Amino acid sequence: MSPALLFLGLVAVATALLLLALVVLPAGPGRVPLSRLDPSVVPSSSALAGAGAVAGAAVEKALAKRGRLAEGAAALERAGMTMRLPDFVLVVGLATVAGAALGFALGGLLPALLLAAAAPLGAKLLLKFRAGRRQAAFADQLDDSLQLMAGSLRAGHSLLRAVDSVSQEAAAPTSEEFSRIVNETRVGRDLNDALDEVAARMGSDDFVWVAQAIAIHREVGGNLAEVLDAVGHTIRERNAIRRQVKALSAEGKLSAIVLMALPFGVTAFISMTNPAYIGRFTESLMGYAMLGAAGLMLVVGGLWLKKTVAIKF
Repeated sequence: MSPALLFLGLVAVATALLLLALVVLPAGPGRVPLSRLDPSVVPSSSALAGAGAVAGAAVEKALAKRGRLAEGAAALERAGMTMRLPDFVLVVGLATVAGAALGFALGGLLPALLLAAAAPLGAKLLLKFRAGRRQAAFADQLDDSLQLMAGSLRAGHSLLRAVDSVSQEAAAPTSEEFSRIVNETRVGRDLNDALDEVAARMGSDDFVWVAQAIAIHREVGGNLAEVLDAVGHTIRERNAIRRQVKALSAEGKLSAIVLMALPFGVTAFISMTNPAYIGRFTESLMGYAMLGAAGLMLVVGGLWLKKTVAIKF
């Protein structure tokens, strides 16, 4: 490939990323111009903004047609990302195209395919990582939140005022979730439904107990502060056991990572020091069969180790 074509490809990728930053990505916080406060003034729109809006609408329509709009929006909510789903899909799509162009310019078709597949896979792993970290933080903060709610109830506040105090005093992500509960109840949604949705979104069995305790209290009455204290004590005990199990299983997880990475490290070392030795595996059918058997055993062993160190209680 000539240097001119390579240069043009890099310029095209840089231009695509620039358009992404100017059109798709949301702008940072700033002062609102006075013209936007006048309802009679029609906001001006540029050609780039119009193209971005058209692309976002097309992506949203395609997602809705496939029935993936609600699922994708829920995944972004679990990860705590405020970006709209069409914008996120556009970002991943542009990153895929840029990665494919860069890989093709550097090494041909195979690197292009690898870099193109890395973008959606990386986006999926990012969402999963952020959601897991957010759910773990919510679980760690839940006992303190229940103590705050119980204290507010003892002080004579109502249940909704106690939930509002948690949304103002707690740290994220608890404050974000409780603020959402408060906002939803203010527009007419039932409190039990809002609590159940938070429990499902955060994947917290402990918060399911809290939601059930509040639902029972709303039906039959009673001292909710004492109930929340009892639930909080149980949650603290479970968190202590969970942290102990996490510490004890850390060695097993590290061993699993080392064992899974060892074959790839040894293969890479032999490929650099003695390429002819590794090349014999690709010269006959028996070599390919051995590589396939090794890969199959590696996958089975990895799944076995993952199941062993994933302790649920």
